[in-house]
Amino acid sequence: MIERIAILGTGLLGASVGLALRANGYRGKIAGFNRSEEGASTALRIGAIDSVVTDPLAAAREADVTLLCVPIYATLDLMPRLAAMLTPNQLVTDVGSTKREIVTQAARYYNTPNRPAFLPGHPMAGKERGGAEFADANLFRGAVWLFTDDPAWPRSPRGAELAADWRALVASMGARAIDIDPARHDEMVAWVSHLPQFTATALSALLEEEVGDAPELKDVGGRALREMTRLGASPFSMWRDIALTNTEPIERALQAFEQRLAHIRENLRTPALRDEFEQANKFRRET
Repeated sequence: MIERIAILGTGLLGASVGLALRANGYRGKIAGFNRSEEGASTALRIGAIDSVVTDPLAAAREADVTLLCVPIYATLDLMPRLAAMLTPNQLVTDVGSTKREIVTQAARYYNTPNRPAFLPGHPMAGKERGGAEFADANLFRGAVWLFTDDPAWPRSPRGAELAADWRALVASMGARAIDIDPARHDEMVAWVSHLPQFTATALSALLEEEVGDAPELKDVGGRALREMTRLGASPFSMWRDIALTNTEPIERALQAFEQRLAHIRENLRTPALRDEFEQANKFRRET
C-alpha cells in the first residue's frame, strides 16, 4: 500500500497526477516540490498536493513512492542521488518522454534486493502548454501509460509490491498500461510524438517569418492553422532534453518526412498526389 507520495516537479504532468489521484480516491499524503515557488503554490492551491517542500531529497526520503516529473536531464541527475539515500522499501518512478538513458541509469543504481526500486514510465498525455495552472484531473483518462520495466530486475519484495501498487494507481487514473522495450519505445515515440512536435515547430516558425506580421493571418488560416500549429506553443525547455536523448530516431523520422514532402512537391500535377491522400485517409480511418 502506498501511503506517501512525493511529486518532484509540479508542472502540468505532476499536478495532473496529484489531481487525478485525488479524484479517483487516493487518500494518502502527497508532497510536492517545484523549482518555481509559484508553480508549487499553484499545485497546492488547486489541491494537487497537500504540502509544498523545499528540499526534494528530503521529500523523497519520507515517501513510499517518488514521482519524477522534471525534464529528462534533471531526472538523470536526481536518480543516483536518490538511489544513494533511499532504501529497498521505496520506489522511484518517472514520466520521461525518452527511456533508454533512464533505463540504463535504473539498471546501474536501482532494482536489486538491497537498493530502492525504479519503475520507468511515460504517460502519453499532455498539453502544448505546461504549468500547474493547466493541470487536469482527467488528463490520463483513456490515455496509454507506457512502462519500460525489465521483469528480470531482482527487486526487493517491498519494491516489487510498490511497483505493482503504482501500476494500480495509474489504472485508477483511467490510463491503460502497456509494457514496451525501452529502445522500441524511443523509436516509436520519435514517430508518433516527436515528429509531430518538430513538424509543428518548423511550420510555426516558418509562418512567423513569412506571414507573422499579417493582421488577418489567424482569420484566413482558421481551424486548419490552429490545429496544425497548436504544438508550436510547446516549451523548448522540455523538448531540448528529448532532442538530445533521442537524436538518432528523431533524425530518421525527420529525414523520412522530408523525403515525403519532397515527393508531394514533385507530384503536385500527377496522379501520385491522389495516392498520398488515399494513404493518409487510410491512416486516419484506422486510428
